[in-house]
Amino acid sequence: MDLFAVPVFDATVIFEGNELFKGKGAAEHWAKRLAAEIDSETTVRKIGTGWALCSTVNGVDCIWGIHGQRLKRMN
Repeated sequence: MDLFAVPVFDATVIFEGNELFKGKGAAEHWAKRLAAEIDSETTVRKIGTGWALCSTVNGVDCIWGIHGQRLKRMN
C-alpha cells in the first residue's frame, strides 16, 4: 500500500494555514515511514506550534505537512 494513501490519525495543529503534527513523536514516526518511501533521509522540524517533516527529493529540499489526513508537500 502506498504510504501517501494511508490516513494520518495523529493529532494535528494549524499554523499559518498549514496542518502540522501536534507532537514530535508522531512526526518522527511518520518521518521514518516517509524516508523509506522516498528513499531519502527525513527529519522533523518545529514550525510554529507544530512539527513538519523535512527531506530532499530529487535534489530539492521539501517540507511535508498534512492535508486531508494525508501527507503533502508544503513547498
